[in-house]
Amino acid sequence: MQQDYKLTTFSCFVGIFIQAIVTNITAILFIPLMKLYGFSYIHLGLLVGINFTAQVISDIVFSGLIDKYGFKRFTLSASICAFFGLLLFAFTPFIFEDVFTGFVISTVIFSAASGLLEVILSPIINAIPNKDKGPAMTLMHSFYAWGQVAAIIITTLFIHLFGNSRWQIIVLLWTLIPVINFFMFLFALFPDTVPEEHRLNMRDLIFKPFYVIALLAIFFGAATEVVMNQWSSTFMEKALMMPKLTGDLLGMCGFAFMLGLARVLYGIYGAKFNVNKILILSSAIAIICYIIVGVSPVNGINLFACAVCGFVASMLWPGTLVISAGKYPMAGAWMFAILAAAGDIGAAVGPWVTGVIADKSMAAQGVVNLSAKLGITSEQLGIRIGILAAVIFPIFALLCHMSLKKRQKAG
Repeated sequence: MQQDYKLTTFSCFVGIFIQAIVTNITAILFIPLMKLYGFSYIHLGLLVGINFTAQVISDIVFSGLIDKYGFKRFTLSASICAFFGLLLFAFTPFIFEDVFTGFVISTVIFSAASGLLEVILSPIINAIPNKDKGPAMTLMHSFYAWGQVAAIIITTLFIHLFGNSRWQIIVLLWTLIPVINFFMFLFALFPDTVPEEHRLNMRDLIFKPFYVIALLAIFFGAATEVVMNQWSSTFMEKALMMPKLTGDLLGMCGFAFMLGLARVLYGIYGAKFNVNKILILSSAIAIICYIIVGVSPVNGINLFACAVCGFVASMLWPGTLVISAGKYPMAGAWMFAILAAAGDIGAAVGPWVTGVIADKSMAAQGVVNLSAKLGITSEQLGIRIGILAAVIFPIFALLCHMSLKKRQKAG
């Protein structure tokens, strides 16, 4: 990597760290907000849905504009929006008579910033002169995992020590990171975007079999990652009967830690390996992990399988970006934007489908009867059925990556 781009690279790492904070902050704080302002789980679902929708819209809207106007102004805009979104979120109870409306508006602002960061950081890393794009891309994505771990642990400990009523203070402290990132990007050197006369047109690529399969691969890969990530804490608490704090640390935080660790290791040693083979192997191991978590009666084995799943799922999103960029180096930022949108949709659909299956299973008479015979509750069995059904996501990810490997050398 050229010396001039070190600040740029590290700025991107911090940017994706910010993305993790603004994506997870509402879910982490929802119990305090529910107690303080009388919210229901429907409100949580709405805020999560708004977060997802704003990110996808941002992915699509800014894709063409980045190629046209360059990287710098959009990185600065994303930092500003993340700062003001978090700031408004913290001050909402003092500004808005209808508190939920204020949370909706602030969520839209910082979620749009998250979507913009998602769509701009990968093409910046890809455009920096460097022979080994894959390890750099994966190392950057590891900072999302570290951001998630930091957001969960620091925010949860702060609330535990200082109480629910002080939640605004920790949000205000998180606003400092976008401010720092703004000045980092302000003084960073940016690579050029792909010139329009050399840029691959979206219409020329969107229907190519390789790219269509890549979209499906990142959809199923994101679902594989996020289902186990989001459901791990609930699974530990409800299905394995662990205390909530233990479930949070061993579940969501443990998964995120293994996710980040694997991406760091690939960032260091990844140039020695074939990314297609890693993606195929990772998908296959994820299938085994989902099955083990769904059926194993031994808590230790479940914990181990969940951790291993975090490790192998780590490559399914950034690895797909790497092979797509290698296949179409002249596509421009819009290619990353459409891939990111597909990943976001998979990240939303996967947990939702798992939840629907789990809920329906709990109420099914056959599940109630079977759970009684097994000596567990229908809720415990229903959650296991939901996780077991979600094995369809790594199965399809495996099929997609096997197909992409065959097509990698084809035209």
